[in-house]
Parts: sequence; C-alpha cells; structure tokens
Amino acid sequence: MARPAPLVALNHAALGFGRLLLDDVSLTLARGERACLVGRNGAGKSTLLKVLAGQQPLDRGERFVQPGIKVAYLPQDPSLPAGLGVADYVASGLAIGSDGLGHKVDAMLLRFDLDGGRVLGQLSGGEARRADLARVLVGEPDVLLLDEPTNHLDLATIERLERDLAGFAGALLVISHDRVFLNRLSRITLWLDRGRLRRLDQGFAAFQAWAETTAEEEAQTRHRLDRRIVREERWLARGVTARRKRNQGRLGRLTELRQTRDRWLNAPGNVKLQATAGPAGGDKVIEAEGLTKAFRTEGGAERIILHNVSTRIRRGDRIGIIGPNGSGKTTLARLLIGDLKPDRGQVVLGSQVAPLYFDQRRESLDPEASLWQALVPDGGDSLMVGDRQRHVVSYLRDFLFDESQARQPVKSLSGGERSRLLLARLFARPSNLLVLDEPTNDLDLETLDLLVEVLEDYGGTLLLISHDRDFLDRLASGILALEGDGRVRDSVGGYSDYLRQRDRATATRGAPTKHAQTKLTQVKRTPQPPRRAAKLGYREQRELDGLPAEIERLSTQIQRLEAALAVPGVYQRDRTAFEATAAELQSARDALARAEERWLELEERREAVASG
Repeated sequence: MARPAPLVALNHAALGFGRLLLDDVSLTLARGERACLVGRNGAGKSTLLKVLAGQQPLDRGERFVQPGIKVAYLPQDPSLPAGLGVADYVASGLAIGSDGLGHKVDAMLLRFDLDGGRVLGQLSGGEARRADLARVLVGEPDVLLLDEPTNHLDLATIERLERDLAGFAGALLVISHDRVFLNRLSRITLWLDRGRLRRLDQGFAAFQAWAETTAEEEAQTRHRLDRRIVREERWLARGVTARRKRNQGRLGRLTELRQTRDRWLNAPGNVKLQATAGPAGGDKVIEAEGLTKAFRTEGGAERIILHNVSTRIRRGDRIGIIGPNGSGKTTLARLLIGDLKPDRGQVVLGSQVAPLYFDQRRESLDPEASLWQALVPDGGDSLMVGDRQRHVVSYLRDFLFDESQARQPVKSLSGGERSRLLLARLFARPSNLLVLDEPTNDLDLETLDLLVEVLEDYGGTLLLISHDRDFLDRLASGILALEGDGRVRDSVGGYSDYLRQRDRATATRGAPTKHAQTKLTQVKRTPQPPRRAAKLGYREQRELDGLPAEIERLSTQIQRLEAALAVPGVYQRDRTAFEATAAELQSARDALARAEERWLELEERREAVASG
C-alpha cells in the first residue's frame, strides 16, 4: 500500500558542524504518522528536528513542506522571554492576525494548569515546560516536532500529554528518553546513527531487537569488508604502479572501502560509568520522625509541603520520590539528608553517612568554567577516582568527551552533555548515599541504560527523584509518593507497583466493607432486643486456637518477600519473577488482614460468652 502524501519531508539532506551530522538523509512524515527519533547524544537528533522546523539551513539537499501546512516545534531547552506574561506567550503560538481566539488561549491555560497572569521568569522548570507545550499546541498544528517534551513534567502531566498526543490527527515526530512514553505513542522508529537515518515501520518497543539485528548484520558485513580489503591491498602491492592509468578506478574503490571501514571503526563508544563507593556505614541510613515543613506563598499564606511524615531507610535501599511539580520532592530529599531543617520533627542520619547530591537544575556547574575546571577546580591535570589517579582528559573520554572539549566552557555543552559532565564529577567522589534529582533529563537511551547498570551495582543507598516510569521500575525498591496536603504514601516496589497498591487501596476505601454494609442494613430494620452471643462451636474454637500461628506465619512470609523485593537490581535481572513476588506479597498481606479480622471476630464472641 502506497504511503499518504508527506506533510513535511527531507530529500538527500546533508549538514555538518566540523563533523557530518546528516549524511544523505531522506525522510517523510505523513498525516496520522507518529514517529520517534532515537540516537546517541551528539548524533544530531535535535539538529534534524531544527532542520524539519525550518530553523536550520542545510549544506546540501532540500526540505519540503506541503503548502498551507503548519509546523510547530518544541525545542529541548527553550529560551523563554523572562518579562513576558504567560498568556501572551501561549498566544504567540497562534498565527499572526488571529484575533478573537482568546478562548483557545484560555482553554490551553486551563488544560496545562497555568496562571496566565504570571510572567515567565517566575515559573518553575515544570511550569515553563507546560507553558511551552501550550504555546506549541494552541495553534492546532498539522505537524508536531517535540524535543524531550517530558523533561521537568510530573507524572500526571506526562500521562495526560500521552493521551492528548495519542489522539493527535497530524504528523508527530518526538525525541524522548522516556521509554514508556515512546512505547505508548510511537508507530514508526527513526534511528539516526553516524549521519545515516534508518526507518522501522514499528514503534519503539521493537527498536531494541531491530538494533541488535542491524548490529549483527553490520558485523558480518564488516568481516567480509576486512577480507576484501586484504585482497585489494595484496593486489595493490603487486603492481598498481605499472598499471596506474588502467586501474585508478579499482584504487578509488579501495579508498572508499577504507573510508567505510573507518566510519564503522570510529562509531561512538559507550560511556564508562562507575560510582566510587564510600565507607559502608551501619544498616540504618536515615530515620525520619514526624517531619513537617511549610513555606509562605507570594500572597503570604502558609502552604504545607509535608505534614507528620515518618520513614526509615536502610543501607542498600533504592527509594524513588515522586509527586506533582511543586509538591515538595526536592524539599523532602533535602530534609532526609539533613540539607534542610524541618519546622517540626527530626531526622537522624546513620553512622558514617556520606551523601552526594545530583542537582536537577545543574546549578552546581559554573557555565563560564571549562570542563577541565569543573573536574579539578583547584588546578592540576589529574583527579582521584576511587583509589586510582586519572588524567582529566582520559576521564573525560570515559564520558564521551573529546580532548578538544576539555578547555571549552560548560555553557557550550548540550543538555545531555551537561548531565554527563555532572555525573562524571559526581561519580569521582566517594559516597554511600546518592541523591539523584531528575538524573535522566537529556540523557540518551544508551547512557540511561548504563546509568541504571551502575546504580544497580552501587553498594550504597539511593534516593531517586524522577518522572521516568521505566527508570523507577528498573531501580526502585520502594516509593515515597507526595500525594498532596502534606501526605506521603510509602509503598514497596517500583512505580507500577505503587500504582497497583494505590488503586487497590482507593478501591478498598471507596467500597463499603461487608461489616459496614451490615451496619447500614441494620439501621433500616426495626430494632430487636439484643440476643445472647452464641457459644463457639468445635470447629470455630479450633480455628481460633490456630489463628495466632497462622498470623505469625503470614507475618514472617511478608518480611521474607519484602526483603526479596528490596534486593538491589532484582527488578532489572528478572522482571517476571519480581512481579510474581510482588503479587505473592500482596496476597500474603490480604490473607494476613483476613486472618486478623477473623481472630478479632471470634475472640470478641468468646469473651462475650465468657462474660455471660
């Protein structure tokens, strides 16, 4: 079946900035197509989106946009005019001269929970991202080009955006590190690798298998190419000089073969991440009791962030902290490591706890300093990484930085490169408690996978503030969820487990229990004189006698299952086994609740009979 006519297309596009980012790239996007663009940091993904948006000219090739088609582009790091009002900024997404469309702006402000009267400079990172999304969507574009749209958004907003984009009728091309987001939305996968663009007419869920197959095919081709080069070099040594004029074509083909092989051999390597372990310390890492924290709003009112929150964190725990933007996730993390004082309550840190903090806004990086200075601010050309002394340039290469970048200022880096630099600095320092505040923002998928592997092997304790559902599912042994009004829900497992436990608890609270239904029915009946409690039968007495042992057995089983789920890396190693253990844990908890309720019922009857 022929594809529909493209709304936007590139034909034999080439572009380079000192190195070739796009090499003879052709692509089309038609109405109704939802594509994701994947590739490593620095591969040129954001540049390709800028080309499609008409914001970056090509060195060669052409860009085509169907006449009358509106293309909307969301950059990865938008530069928002600080003094402009939010409503005016959203309205700038409408076509010039679009008077009388204020209702569309109002609808977008409501949809993204934005106050149109505020100015952009007052917004948090999440609010600024929502404002930019509202600006992009308000004009009802035909083509949407989105570069990391989920950065800084909370989970509820991400899920709402997923639903909106799933119903988008135009053409969509998105770059994202959020695997769940890509799996749910994409129907086409575009892979940008070493300047070449490959297309798979399946969603991102099929990408990994496709990429592995492609790598195997390339390895086989490379092997055949190596053998062919050997044959050509032997021929060249035997007599190209005597037959120079007749065989220049064959010599040229050899040069092309060598260039092809060079491109393969110089494929980007992997980031070499390794966290430096600090002192082991004791089993208790953090014990928080009755934490309460409030802040004053702009209007002077008191806003309670946390109210009477208690939790205990042991060595080796991987705790995910989630909640809406502005709910206090960073505040909670800073309270737990002693970086911020609570209004009430106390936090006790265990012995020899050495925390390190990964800053969400990357504010700890001086934009004017060089990468070299960021790693060795006191001077010198080497740093200690664990028990090894490493040269600055060599260590930077582990994180995919070229030697030429070592003296460049931090402000010249992309968002993903800044994240890698901050991780490089962070992992060089010894610690036994890592606090990572939105570490996945701007990382490519392969670096994200490596980060997960490093954190799985990390011997200390992790506090992970993240909106990345897959990241939390792969790493977290427990979740602290800020659910509003100062409440924090503590649950076992990753994000998916938290959702199941929350939904189950909500359903339980929402439906009247059997006991409650009985009470309601009795209110409607004519009151009867109280009857004497019936004596326990033989089977009921046997049941009552056996319940304490059953309750003890279930309690022991629950402790064993909770310990199994808390083992670092268990989810990543065997997701099926993890989910089976989580289901068994919930079943044991339900059984324990029923056993305790039954024991209470029988014991009350026994006491009633005894008291006559």
